[in-house]
Amino acid sequence: MDIILLERVAKLGQMGDVVSVKQGYARNFLLPQGKALRVNAANMANFEAQKAQLEAQNLETKKEADAMSAKLDGETFIVIRSASDGGSLYGSVTTRDAADAATAAGFTVDRKQIVLIEPIKVLGIHDVSVKLHPEVEATIKLNVARSTEEAELQAAGKSVAELAAEEEAAAEFEIQELFDDLGAAGLDDFGDDEAKPTAETSSKDASDED
Repeated sequence: MDIILLERVAKLGQMGDVVSVKQGYARNFLLPQGKALRVNAANMANFEAQKAQLEAQNLETKKEADAMSAKLDGETFIVIRSASDGGSLYGSVTTRDAADAATAAGFTVDRKQIVLIEPIKVLGIHDVSVKLHPEVEATIKLNVARSTEEAELQAAGKSVAELAAEEEAAAEFEIQELFDDLGAAGLDDFGDDEAKPTAETSSKDASDED
């Protein structure tokens, strides 16, 4: 299907370009979202009549997107999720989760603006693109962790594997200390038993003296 673009569309063209696309893409996305018009004499004339207005609107929305990008770009948002010891999530982090995290922090972000090739399924810090305008994109970071404490450690550069190794080492150290304490207590008891005479020995010693 031949269409005329009413705004810049990635991998298609700029405002005013006439391009050919699959009918499904045009009917399900470009046309209903007001990003394009079918190519015919009436629509071409309508576009030419509104071109100046469309360009002015695009310039204004781009300025707003640039201002938002300046604030949003590089921001990190924490997303708490349950996960296995190996770091695999029980579920996933989706575009809606990313938008909700940004919105909760005071930014107005729609899930349709979030660009995720696939849902996030592991702990860690992930770069996520936010399409604020056809010509403006920001990058945010999602710190996906099991707790705020773990998120802070990840932000400091600790990986899930490093955190798991540290926890395992700490557990082994505690167990070793416990065994050491038990061993020391056993030696103390043994020493006390050797030093303390039994009732039978004391009685025999007394009899020998008589």
